[in-house]
Amino acid sequence: MNERARHWQYDELPGVDLLRARYVQKTFVRHTHENFVIAAIADGVEVFHHGGGDQYAGAGALALVNPDTPHTGRAGVPEGWRYGAVYPPADVVAEIAAETTTLRGTPGFVSPVMDDPYAVGLVHQVLRAADEGNALAADTLLRVAVTRLLRLNGGPMPRREVRTAGARIAARARGVLEERMARPPTLERLAADLGTSPFALLRAFRDTYGMPPHAWLTDARVRRARRLLDTGTTPSEAAVTVGFTDQPHLNRHFSRMVGVPPGAYQRERKNVQDLG
Repeated sequence: MNERARHWQYDELPGVDLLRARYVQKTFVRHTHENFVIAAIADGVEVFHHGGGDQYAGAGALALVNPDTPHTGRAGVPEGWRYGAVYPPADVVAEIAAETTTLRGTPGFVSPVMDDPYAVGLVHQVLRAADEGNALAADTLLRVAVTRLLRLNGGPMPRREVRTAGARIAARARGVLEERMARPPTLERLAADLGTSPFALLRAFRDTYGMPPHAWLTDARVRRARRLLDTGTTPSEAAVTVGFTDQPHLNRHFSRMVGVPPGAYQRERKNVQDLG
C-alpha cells in the first residue's frame, strides 16, 4: 500500500494548513505545531503519544492537539491510517469560540481523541471544498467543524506562566537557543552560562516544554525552515540558515515532523501564490 501525502494552503482560508495523507511506515517524531491540529481519521488507526501516554484514533475519530503541545504519530495497525487534517491558527479558533460558544479565556481541546463521525465528515468536506475552489463552503464548513468540536470537547487552556526557578531557567535557555539556532552551545556550556548544572537544566527544560533542549531545537529549526520556505527560500538555503548540516539533514527531520519533504511542501505553497 503506497504512502502519499499532500500538504497545502488555500488562499481563501488564510493561515490554515491543510493535509490529506495515507501513511503506513511513517513515524512522526516528537514535535509541536504553532496551530491547532484537527485530524480526521478516514480508515486505519493512528497512535500518538500525547500528555504522558499513547492515544489511539481510529476511523470516525479525530486526533486533536492544541498549539505548542508535544506529540508523535505512527500507525496503530499494519495497514496504517488515512486521514485529512486542518490546522487553524489560534486566533481563528479564538474568534470562532468567542462568537459561537460560552468558553472564556484561551480556548483549546480537552481530550486529544474524540469519536465523532459527523465532525470527521465535516473536516473532509473542508478539504474537498478547498480542492474545488469553493471559498464559501470551505470557510463555512471549517467554522461549523471548529464550533462543534469546541462545544463538545472545548475548555480554557491553562495559562503557561513562568513561576518556578526551573521554568525561568528553561525559558532563558530557550531564548538562547532561538538566538543561536544555527550554532547552539553544548548543554554544558548553556547550563554554565545560566548558572546551573547540565542535568538540572535538562530536567527543567523537559518539565517546561515537554522535550529535551536538543529535540526542542530540531522542532524549532523545522518551524523556522517552514517560514523561510513560505517566503521563497530554497530548501538548501533554508537548511543552512536554521543550522542543519545540509538539505538531506533538513529533509529527514522535516518529513518526520511535517509529513512531506520540504521540496513538495514548497511546491504546493508556490502553486497557491501563482493562482493568487
